[in-house]
Amino acid sequence: MAFGAIRRSVSTRVLSYRQQSCGRAFSSKAIQDFDVVIVGGGPVGLALASGLGSYRLVRESLKVALVEAGDLSKTRDWALPPDSYSNRVSSITNSSRAFLEDIGVWEHVDQSRTCPVQEMQVWDGLSDARITFDAADLPASNAAESSEMARLTENLNLQRALLRHLGSIGGTELLQKTRVESIQREDRDGGHGWPLVYLSDGTILRARLLVGADGFNSPVRAYTGIPSYGWSYDVRAIVATLYHPPRGAFQGPNRTAYQRFLPTGPIAFLPLSPTVSSLVWSTRPALAEALCHAEPAALAHMINAAFRLPEVSVRYLHKLILDAHSTGASISGEDICSETAFREKSHGIPGYSAYASVSSMLSAGVPPNDAMAVPPIVTSIQPGTIASFPLKFNHAESYLGEGVGSRTVLVGDAAHTIHPLAGQGLNLGLGDVRSLVQCIVQSVVRGGDIGSFTSLRPYAAERYFANHKVMSAVDKLHKLYSSTWEPVVWARSVGLEVINELDSVKAALMMDAGAGDLERSRWDLLANGMKGVSDGLTTAKMLGQGIGGVFTIGINEITRRLGQH
Repeated sequence: MAFGAIRRSVSTRVLSYRQQSCGRAFSSKAIQDFDVVIVGGGPVGLALASGLGSYRLVRESLKVALVEAGDLSKTRDWALPPDSYSNRVSSITNSSRAFLEDIGVWEHVDQSRTCPVQEMQVWDGLSDARITFDAADLPASNAAESSEMARLTENLNLQRALLRHLGSIGGTELLQKTRVESIQREDRDGGHGWPLVYLSDGTILRARLLVGADGFNSPVRAYTGIPSYGWSYDVRAIVATLYHPPRGAFQGPNRTAYQRFLPTGPIAFLPLSPTVSSLVWSTRPALAEALCHAEPAALAHMINAAFRLPEVSVRYLHKLILDAHSTGASISGEDICSETAFREKSHGIPGYSAYASVSSMLSAGVPPNDAMAVPPIVTSIQPGTIASFPLKFNHAESYLGEGVGSRTVLVGDAAHTIHPLAGQGLNLGLGDVRSLVQCIVQSVVRGGDIGSFTSLRPYAAERYFANHKVMSAVDKLHKLYSSTWEPVVWARSVGLEVINELDSVKAALMMDAGAGDLERSRWDLLANGMKGVSDGLTTAKMLGQGIGGVFTIGINEITRRLGQH
């Protein structure tokens, strides 16, 4: 049943579900009964509470609690000046935004602190092969969808909106500044006990359904005994808030996201306002440490160079930073600026090109032809926003607890963690929430047991493969672009450039990533795409039989993925 259809059906029915199922008396006053206990007050946990609370049926039938170790009041009261931004930013796809709008959360988001992404430019740091995604290529049923592929906003802006929404609808008990000390199974005859959550304030929560939205080191997952598999990437992500001049009068607004794949990892430039953007730079741990400890001015010059200089010169600049850090010496912004100027001159980069970050002679007049090929020049970094964190791939073998760990379910990072290069981490978590809310609401409508394996199985069946598909693709993309082997560089570059000529296939990829509603027009899109494929293969055969064979495999994979939705 579609999400909207569920909402319409349940709005007319109110069942005495909680009174029927939770009317038990317990001798200990410290034990509190809840139908749903959510552990974790991040965006995913708060979204689940908001999604459930958006239904009157759920509010009147289920008793819901959310446990968070942090101080949610600080998030609720969070505020920054208009020209200052938090360094943790997420890309909200159109699909995720539609869900947030449907449950009433999006109206609480401060729109002045969001920025639409209308175009994405992604290119190979070794070959400069490039692909451009444009929202105008998306088939859409309304103007909002056709104008943007995603919307960038700070995580705190979204969390604040979720808390405001919960405050406006009620129905969820927020237990903040409270840690989970342990989780045990209730000792009852027949082995059908509920999870008992022991909190740091001495309270014990008995949960009909226990939800783990508590991140990578999930106590709930540990309680269930669900194993997970994965690995740590040999990279760390650097984040920072960047200041730069506004785009010129003859250029488009700052609504293009840029990503360049360097052998050490991708660097991404994400727009937040006309003069502010966010950095996500995945690179080797030693280099990440050196960059974070360098002068902010040096880091700003390194960012500009990473998007503009040939890879051989970027590599040399990396060596300078690493050598200085290893000896405890200080390398200044002037040092990097001087070296960059020399490198630009040696590579023959003219001063009127957008690729000149130091020797630039650009003025406010007519911009050069390559003005939109690279992001604006970073002039400074917002103080206190430079940080780094390790990256991991991890996927739980199941999202549902069984046996001793029954009546538990995992969502978000507790179930899966992904490399941030595609910006899909939070969107996968919101997809989990949307599916789980549907399962819980349908169970309540039918008078079922929301914590039973049968009631929860549709959630796991829907989300496990969907998440694994995206995670696997992103992992392979990371490994593919980490290679410097010439045949691999050649193959990926040719594939990227051929795909870039096929607008329908690019639209399919964008829609499959949540930028649009794939279900609405997938067959028209596929038909148009296959015509483009036919034309593309004719061109590919002119370049060599090998390219045509590789490309055909790629198109077959896209076709298969479209057919599965």
